[in-house]
Amino acid sequence: MARSPWAPGAPAIAAAARILEAVVARGESADAALGVIEGTAERGAVRAIALGSIRWYLRLAPAIEPLLTHPAGVSATVRALLVVAAHQVEYSRHAKEMSVHAAVDATRVLGCARAAGLVNAVLRRFVSDGPELLRQVDRTSAGRTAHPAWLVEELARAWPAQCDALLAANNERPPMTLRVDLTRSSVPDYLSRLAAASIDAHEIQSIPSAVTLNQPMAVADLPGFADGVVSIQDAGAQLAAPLLDARPGMRTLDACAAPGGKIGHLLEQLGPGADLVALDVDAARVGLIRENLTRLGRAAQVIVGDIREPASFWDGRPFDRILVDAPCSSSGVIRRHPDIKLLRRPTDIPSFAELQLGILRAALGVLAPGGRLLYCTCSVLPLENQVVVSRLLALESGVRLAPMPRAGTLALGALEGSPGVQLLPGAEAGTDGFYYACLEKTTGGTWVRASV
Repeated sequence: MARSPWAPGAPAIAAAARILEAVVARGESADAALGVIEGTAERGAVRAIALGSIRWYLRLAPAIEPLLTHPAGVSATVRALLVVAAHQVEYSRHAKEMSVHAAVDATRVLGCARAAGLVNAVLRRFVSDGPELLRQVDRTSAGRTAHPAWLVEELARAWPAQCDALLAANNERPPMTLRVDLTRSSVPDYLSRLAAASIDAHEIQSIPSAVTLNQPMAVADLPGFADGVVSIQDAGAQLAAPLLDARPGMRTLDACAAPGGKIGHLLEQLGPGADLVALDVDAARVGLIRENLTRLGRAAQVIVGDIREPASFWDGRPFDRILVDAPCSSSGVIRRHPDIKLLRRPTDIPSFAELQLGILRAALGVLAPGGRLLYCTCSVLPLENQVVVSRLLALESGVRLAPMPRAGTLALGALEGSPGVQLLPGAEAGTDGFYYACLEKTTGGTWVRASV
């Protein structure tokens, strides 16, 4: 066997540095940046290192900065490599010296061998001085938890009693939770099937379709996934279909449907011959809906279109049920997508709020009188949630809040949103962060047409 020209771990560290650079320097999403390692032998290791480095970037990068004699002359590639290596030193189980050696060799993998001396010197100082440098960073909550200061301030303002726990939850590795198709299996039967395959899992109290694996695993090895018995879906997201209360015979619209996780659940409720339209503005993501439907062996009318432009999808027949899983800051799913901490800006939040309000008003224009609309986001910021719903109620006299379960009965640890219900990441049920509000269209009111 030929001997590797690199120190063990050097190629993985180099690949993780490329991914971190794509996120930090070019503003790519982590999912897009990780696409380059699909199918590679070291995919799992690279993904873990890259996401860990992204998760803790806002703590590690400030600790590295004082060690750079001429920071302006350090390329984005080398900066990313230094942060990735610092992550390995601080958070991995590898010997610190091995991580430093691998990072030095990674300069050659990355084509920047001239920076090897700099990388070696900076990282050796980080090994010796890192504890004190990190103590300096940790003086602020933003530094200690690796969150942008503006987001810490928003969360503290919105959830003062829960803020510390929320920030901590954002830095945890998320659970792998499944939704069992209850028309094809039961949770006890599926748990027995997992046990027979030596896979440890448990059900989640108050969320009847949810099963969480005690250890994540490859989807391809998951019993029942290929034939649609189970789907990957956070327990909090599994509340959407029951709250919408779509029943057989009801014409139903999923207005922001991609990638399609909630569609399967809705189709289970609607039964054979379901009249469901799955709409999304992103043509590429609509392809994911079709893939999901094929795996599940279910059918829906899938359309590329914009809810705000009814001519792109609507045949004039009103819908009895509409799900609006609106585009948002995704501040409730940071533990799954830590790049949100680096990519999101405070100015994004008001923009999302205006988009959400516009989508809701348009959706009401195609909802039947007496019909039910469920508004949900994966945000924990009131400006996108309670404030949007309150603004809608003030603008539209023909809509009112519809009954929904109290927070405490909906999910363990859920909070009353006034209006709506808010789930925070982690909490007792272990879900991601989600907001839900149920609305009903009355026969009165003056309606803004869906074209606005």
